[in-house]
Amino acid sequence: MSKNKIQIFDTTLRDGEQVPGCKLNTEQKVIIAKQLDKLGVDVIEAGFPVSSPGDFKSVEAISKIVKNATVCGLTRSVENDIKVAGEALKHAVKPRIHTGIGTSDSHINHKFKSNKEDIIQRAFAAVKYAKSFVEDVEFYAEDAGRTDNEYLARVCEAAIKAGATVLNIPDTTGYCLPSEYGAKIKYLKENVKGIEKAILSCHCHNDLGLATANSIEGVINGARQIECTINGIGERAGNTALEEVVMVLKQHPYLNLDTNINTQMLYGLSQLVSDSMGIYTQPNKAIVGANAFAHSSGIHQDGVIKNRATYEIIDPKDVGVTESAIVLTARSGRAALAYRAKNVGYELTKLQLDDVYANFLSFADRKKEVNDNDIHQIIETSNVYQQIKSA
Repeated sequence: MSKNKIQIFDTTLRDGEQVPGCKLNTEQKVIIAKQLDKLGVDVIEAGFPVSSPGDFKSVEAISKIVKNATVCGLTRSVENDIKVAGEALKHAVKPRIHTGIGTSDSHINHKFKSNKEDIIQRAFAAVKYAKSFVEDVEFYAEDAGRTDNEYLARVCEAAIKAGATVLNIPDTTGYCLPSEYGAKIKYLKENVKGIEKAILSCHCHNDLGLATANSIEGVINGARQIECTINGIGERAGNTALEEVVMVLKQHPYLNLDTNINTQMLYGLSQLVSDSMGIYTQPNKAIVGANAFAHSSGIHQDGVIKNRATYEIIDPKDVGVTESAIVLTARSGRAALAYRAKNVGYELTKLQLDDVYANFLSFADRKKEVNDNDIHQIIETSNVYQQIKSA
């Protein structure tokens, strides 16, 4: 793998599906998995096989149909979990078992009622056992974001010794600041013995709205995999949004980091996931929200009409959106009205536009948004309609 290539690990079908009320059946998961494979993700985390017969069936079905991506199944550091995952993944062209254990003081003391040395031994044993089923084993240190770096390094070393190929460093609670998370990745890169044998992976949650920023800081500081979901769906406030990290890297070429993602599929896949899960995507969601390329302010509209790049850093076509939207509201200016009027068949002179605009403002004050049918009504009730009609 190129040292500048960032692997995209999609966990929409596992972590993303943990949103209450968003359960997918096997058929829906297979459809989404096929699209993720076409999108170019490197890893598809298909589910948690031991959690239910349905999840086992879904991981098995996805393993059979995915042609390019690695197919991954999640486990705890429990032998039966790992054995069941191995069975579910046996048809995959490129199988991966994702196993791990909590490493923060909170998890060790309260969740496991254990001690640090025991956790290291359990981490080693889990990876070692997983290696008996697949060659590619990813280890997660749950709550790594709140884990002491020196101890975290010791856990990572044990996982590498046991054969881990990927080390997942989750900010499970979304607590870290970007500078803290980046420094954690840098520390591990510089202090874990044998780190050259494994890929460091970012798995960030969005509890403080920092998942994307933390993931980007992670790869800047040496991580080479980002774990993310379509639309940023996931537990609580969600996960790192795939579309966001991919476009951040694409729009900042000086970082010299890239992915294999076909970005023109992003909007369509966002819609597929939203429709399949029945979960509404907020209009102002970056990249794929309904308003991501919509302009309603007169100043912004005038600039975009003259040159799209004045207010858009991404060409909407690059993410699968047909074009920018000029939305007519009471805040819109003459340029936007003339632009939209031309689109529905009216070529207005400056004087005609002045008259129609006055009528438009009166109309727009009564509506949240002015549509194409409204434009016809506004023009037809203006003082200059006969001039426009005869022209």
